[in-house]
Order: sequence, then C-alpha cells, then structure tokens
Amino acid sequence: MSGKNCKVAVLISGSGSNLQALLTASNKTEAPFSVCKVISNRPEAYGLARAAEAGVPTSVVDHHDFSSREAFDRALIEAIDRQSPDLVVLAGFMRILTPEFVRHYRGRLLNIHPSLLPKYQGLHTHRRALQAGDSEHGATVHFVTEELDGGPPIVQATVPVQAGDTPETLASRVQVQEHAIYPLAVTWFAEHRLHMRGERALLDDTLLPHSGIRLTG
Repeated sequence: MSGKNCKVAVLISGSGSNLQALLTASNKTEAPFSVCKVISNRPEAYGLARAAEAGVPTSVVDHHDFSSREAFDRALIEAIDRQSPDLVVLAGFMRILTPEFVRHYRGRLLNIHPSLLPKYQGLHTHRRALQAGDSEHGATVHFVTEELDGGPPIVQATVPVQAGDTPETLASRVQVQEHAIYPLAVTWFAEHRLHMRGERALLDDTLLPHSGIRLTG
C-alpha cells in the first residue's frame, strides 16, 4: 500500500499516550496510515487535546447520555462510520463493548492490553503480576472479539520484573513498550500484511502463535 491510504479511527477515554504514539508514527513520511478521527466517551479526556493539536478531528459520544450500553454503542458506530475508517483502534477506551459493536468491526478492531495475554485479562494487571511473583510482564496488541481481552494476539512486548517494583514503576516500563508495538501492529494492518482468520491472527499469510509475536523490551 502506498501513501497514507489506511484510515484509522481511535477511541479513547483518558490521557491518550498510545494515541500520541500512533499520531507520531502516522506523521512519518513512510507511514502507511493516518488517524482520521479521535472519539472519546469522556469530554474531559486529555487525548482530545492531543488530537486537536495534531489537526485530527475529534468528537465526544458521552456514555452518560445513553440509557443502555446498546444505545451508546449504536451511537458510537454511527460516529465512527461517518469517517469510513479501514481500522478502529482502542487506545485506553474504558468501555466493555457489546457483541453488536464487535461484530460490526470484526477483523478490523484492535486493542492493546497491559499484560502478556492470556494472563491477567481485565483490570489491575501490574498489581496482579507482582502479586503472582512473575519474572516478566508486558503488553499485548490483539484483535478484538466478543470475549473480553480474549481475541487473537498479534504482538507482545515483554519487560523484566525488577526487585522493588511497584505497580506504578512496572506500568511505566510496560507503557514504553506499548508505544512501540501498537504503531507496529497498525502498520502491518495498513500494509495488508495483518489479517484475522477465524479466531487466529495471520501475518504475511502465516498463522501467528497463540501468544502472537513476542518481542523483548
């Protein structure tokens, strides 16, 4: 794929550090993707300011304005589809999505999760890794399916757990790796190298391991 032909919509709820990594990557001359829209469910999300500074259109679909999760997700689909994106990326989007939403974007919906999936689906991953005495921790980019944090992994980055680590210090090192692997996965998708077939991820027409490609941070 030549040029920035892959349009990416990014959903956020907070500060948008992974959004910033994607914006920075998309600004490179050789980047095959562009961020066409940033949507937040929280009007105060700092990521909206990051997007505006980068000249990317933004909108807010506030979940408090809807009586049900289904109604919110339908409004969110409508807001996203106005942009006709090729890929939808969850970047700290703190909502559990309905099956209807996930099915609508199946095969073109990515998320990043701060653990080495399938370990520690859900919240508080850094604390749980420390409590378990793990020697390594990390982050996973995966396709989104109806199972929470259960879609096929694409790429993982690992970091060693160090003596004296707290959830905060561990999180900061994991986040550095998140900012590297998320743009990488989006680039693979934009180059038509990354696909989802059934419940597995493929890169260059090769089935990836069940844990995805693992990189050492």
